[in-house]
Formats: sequence, C-alpha cells, structure tokens
Amino acid sequence: MSITTPHQRKTRFIFITGGVVSSLGKGIAAASIGRLLVARGLTVGLQKFDPYINVDPGTMSPYQHGEVFVTEDGAETDLDLGHYERYTDSNTSRASNVTAGGIYDAVIRRERRGDYLGGTVQVVPHITDEIKQRINLLAQMHDVDIIITEIGGTVGDIESLPFLEAIRQFPVDVGRRDCMFIHLTLVPYIGHAGELKTKPTQHSVNELRRIGIQPDMLLCRSESELGHDIRKKIALFASLPVEAVVSAKDVDNIYKVPLWFASEGVDDLICDHFAIEAPPADLSEWAEITRRATEATDTVKIALVGKYVALQDAYLSVSEALRHAGFHHDVRIEIDWVDSESLDSDAAALQRLGQADGILIPGGFGGRGIEGKIRAARIAREQRIPYLGVCLGMQVAVMEFARHIAGMDGANSTEFDPETPYPVIDLLPEQKEITDLGGTMRLGVEPVKIHPETRARALYGEGLAYERHRHRFEVNIFLRKRLEAVGLIVGATTTDERLVEMIELDDHPFFVASQFHPEFKSRPERPAPLFRDFIGAALEQAGGHAPAPAAYRATRT
Repeated sequence: MSITTPHQRKTRFIFITGGVVSSLGKGIAAASIGRLLVARGLTVGLQKFDPYINVDPGTMSPYQHGEVFVTEDGAETDLDLGHYERYTDSNTSRASNVTAGGIYDAVIRRERRGDYLGGTVQVVPHITDEIKQRINLLAQMHDVDIIITEIGGTVGDIESLPFLEAIRQFPVDVGRRDCMFIHLTLVPYIGHAGELKTKPTQHSVNELRRIGIQPDMLLCRSESELGHDIRKKIALFASLPVEAVVSAKDVDNIYKVPLWFASEGVDDLICDHFAIEAPPADLSEWAEITRRATEATDTVKIALVGKYVALQDAYLSVSEALRHAGFHHDVRIEIDWVDSESLDSDAAALQRLGQADGILIPGGFGGRGIEGKIRAARIAREQRIPYLGVCLGMQVAVMEFARHIAGMDGANSTEFDPETPYPVIDLLPEQKEITDLGGTMRLGVEPVKIHPETRARALYGEGLAYERHRHRFEVNIFLRKRLEAVGLIVGATTTDERLVEMIELDDHPFFVASQFHPEFKSRPERPAPLFRDFIGAALEQAGGHAPAPAAYRATRT
C-alpha cells in the first residue's frame, strides 16, 4: 500500500491519540504541530478521524458536537478542522474529516454491490483497510511532506478501536520510520496531596501499548510546567527518552501553544525522528500576534446573540474571527453571550444590548429564539450600534427591516412561519422538493459579486470574493425589489445577480450582513474583512480610533 509515485514527494505520517480523559486539546495540539512544521518550510496536511456513527456532523445538535465547520469543497466537518486551517493557513477538504459512520457506509455499499464476492465482511481487514485507504487518499490528494492524523476519542473507548488498529497496521505498509505516534495525556495536580500524579499517564500509555502502539512522544497536559523529575519518571514507564516527554502546560491564549511547543523542542524531535533536514521555525509573525494580544489594553464589548450560547464551541469560528479582528486593532474582545430566548421583550433586549459596542447575530437553524434575534437587529439599527449578521443573522436583519421599514407586517421566513403573508426569506423553487436534511444545502465556496459604491466593496477592496456557504433559505427574489425601494442596500450577490449575498444600510455606523460565513476563512494574521471592519466600527463606538473606511465614505457622499 505504498503512497509514493514517480511524481510525488515522500510523505511521512504523524498520528495523534489521546488518553485519560477527553477534551484535552488534541485538535489544538495537532494544529500547533502543523504550525511548527509549516514554519520550518514543510508542507502539511491535517486530518481528523471521529469515532461516532454519524456520517458527518451536519445534522448533529451544536450542543452535542459544537459548531459544524465547512470546508472549501462543501464538507460539513468537525470543528477541529477550523483549528487546522487557522493555524496552518491552508485549506482542508472533504478527505480531512472521516467518521466511523462514513467508513462503515462505504464498506456496506461495496458489500451490497457484491464487491467482496460473497466473502464475510469484517472489521479486520475490511474496516481497517478502508481507514488506511482514507489516510493514503489525503496523502495522494495533497502531495505534502507530512500528514497529521488526529484520532478522536480516548484510548480505551470501544468505538475508537478500529481506528487504533488501523494506525497500528499502518507502519507495516509505509515503514516504521515514516510513522510517528504522539500521545496526549493528562498529569493532574491533586490539591490535597500537593503533588502531580503520573499514574493516569502510565495507565494510558500501557493501554496504548497493549493495543500494539508504542508512542514516540508524549504531550503531557498539566496546569504548570512539569519538572525534570516528573518527566524522567514518565519516560521510564513509557520507555522513552526524557526529551520525548513534553510538558504541555496550560496557556492563557491558545495561539501561544505553537510557541510553547517550539520552546519544548517538539519540531526538532519530529524532524529528528523522520531524519528531515529543515531550517529553524520562523515564528516571528506568530509571536507578534500573541504579543499584541497580550499587550492590548482597550476592550470592545460584543453582544453575540444566539440560541446555543450555553455551549460556546457552537460558535467557535465566529468567536475566533472576532479575536483575529481584535489582534488587528490591538484590542481585547469581550463577548457577551446573549441567549436570544432571554430577549423576550423589547425592554429586556434594550437593557441587555444597549451597552454593547457591537451586536453580532451568527448562523443557526430553527425558529427557537428567532423573535429575540429580530429585536436585537432592530435595536442595532435604531440605536445605531454596529451590527454584523452572518447567514441567519442576515435573514433576521431582512425580516426586521421588512416589518418595521417596508411595512410588511408579519414578514418572516417560511422556515419559521410557512403561512407568513410576506415570505421575505424563502426556499428557492428548485429546493422545495428536497426532503433529506444532510448535505442538501448550498455548501462550500462560491464566488460572490461585490457591487460598486457599497460598504461591501470598501470592505473587500475588489469586485469578486470567494466565500463559504451553509444554508438553504434565501432572500425572496420576488420581494427583493420592494425592500430595496425603501432603503435596503444589496451589497453583493451571486455572480448571476439572482441571489442576495450581502445587505447593508446607509446612514449607519456599520450595519452589514452576509448570507455566507466569512468566519470560516478568517486567520489570526489575516482577519476576515467583515469581522475586521465590524470590530473597527465597534472600537469607534467605544471611543477608540478606528473610523469607517474612507473609501466607503467617499462613495456614499
């Protein structure tokens, strides 16, 4: 099962597993290692294996799984792919997220076709071969120096066993020296005993070795840096040199993790393992970003109005895009997580939102809390508070405008009220016969035509952008002209000008919304334009020094 062709570079493979408990940060660890290797001039592909039976997270509740991250090619994936893209500044793809459901689905479909010629289909070799083939597929697609594969779940979980068995077999196919196993564990501090405990890590490593995998490096999560004696003890039980036991201490900013890993020599250990010669990591730009974040003194308060705010990971890319914009403006971002259902009256909404420097309504599905979001959009418009709407946030702004400016009493989306007299948000005619929920939306990157003499053009500085989508409902093409006639500005459309991609309002410090999801393409070094200028307007609202773009003011006067 060789992955090398005459036209392809030699690819090495890093497998990251987790032990002791979940939520230790394997995704951040994988992304940070990717950042280090990219900083050394290597090309990297990242991949996440999720052990759940769902084919993808697209139909899962955000409370179950956090946000659904959308790739350029339209895959609905695990939120860790967002970390991969933000840290390495490279795009993932459909091949970058694989679930147990997807693996079993592929194998069962082949069995139904008769591809196995009547043979018994088993976990080994059929499921494990399919898993290995997905690893190879990513290597062949991207032609990179190193593939980093994160195995979801925790060692010892029943559902993770086929994935662990597959990566145990993988070195047989490509060579042990071309594979590296990194295990992330926890070294807890027991307060009443006054000491760190290595036993959970020892048990986790033993479980991994029982499966047949000897880790080449341990990343040991702890509240503070591990001393030499603790590392030496762990190394002894794990049959590793002391330098391969890395202290992965807590940091106050997740973007500092690559810098800490560099100080621990993680990238040197990896290059030594693979016998790769590469220049030292250039992390100067990354260090500058974290320095600016640490030294920022001004604060901008953003009210994020959603219905999943009890689990902040449901809006992870949005909150990270806000942070990126904060890096750009040298400000700290304080997010006020507002449950839209709590805005049960105009007075409640005004009291909660009136003190914000900016109001943001992100994407979402379903009618719960929708009236609270409409109240929030109205307050932003009437109180002249900078407003950014994303996906559903744009639809909410259109509904509010239709009700209170265009005289369309009861205007709504047919998603929430199929009998609304003014369906300003509706399915396209060709979508109305679709019944399946999974994978049936506008998904992935599409070109966006940005109209001249609009704030949208000032934001992007060009007439064409490529942004990612995840939605079914659109601004009603039959009611659009009526909305425009009373002041709604369409700042961007699809290239055929049929569908609305951005709306904005004139005579407002900042009132812009997009049907697409700009947060998915935001980077720490390069914030998404909508988030960048939204925070600039919010900073001005707070009394800072970031006026609206001069180019926009010139076109509107």
